[in-house]
Amino acid sequence: MKNVIASQREWNKHLPEHLSATTGQEFVLVDRVEDLTRDKLNQINPRYVFVPHWSKWIPSDVFENFETIIFHMTEVPFGRGGSPLQNLIARGIYETKISALRCVREMDAGAVYTTRPLSLYGSAEEIYMRANDRIEEMILEIVTDEPDPKRQVGEATIFFRRKPEDGDLGQLGTIRQVFDTIRMLDAPGYPKAFIEVNALRIEFNRATLTSEGVIADARITVKEKA
Repeated sequence: MKNVIASQREWNKHLPEHLSATTGQEFVLVDRVEDLTRDKLNQINPRYVFVPHWSKWIPSDVFENFETIIFHMTEVPFGRGGSPLQNLIARGIYETKISALRCVREMDAGAVYTTRPLSLYGSAEEIYMRANDRIEEMILEIVTDEPDPKRQVGEATIFFRRKPEDGDLGQLGTIRQVFDTIRMLDAPGYPKAFIEVNALRIEFNRATLTSEGVIADARITVKEKA
């Protein structure tokens, strides 16, 4: 039996090898947008298409023809929508659950297969690595037990995708907010938290919260002209 792991993030790339060795089933990595299509998947004929992280819309002819499971960093229906990690931390939420849910046309509205608790302490990269371990556990559970997903219950709360300008530290009012904003954007591929001073842009990562304030690495560049 074959399954697909669809992800564009480096920290998910080892999942196919790990899961193939653990389950005896074959897991195929798809990491290019042009390969996540009905025609390409027909050549693999997977039992499941698991999507730990995908930055584009999943084509409807994929999830309508293959059992496609996405992973969302909230206990849905709370927090459906974009940038869940950043939206949670911005709200002062430091513990969550990852939901494995069926991909449907409405965003993050599919039935739930299983969940796992997840701590939101540390940098974004550390959190995503921690989440990767939980996702591996959930995939193993799903391919082993083939559970029937259960529909979501309750009123939905919608998160909106954050924009690069939301990382502007100058709009914040507390040291804790500064620390959280730096760390929640501290992962490869994410726009860093920043401050702009005259012609300069200062970007921050590797933040530490101390009794005296925040210590972080800084990168200073000249602002790009509009």
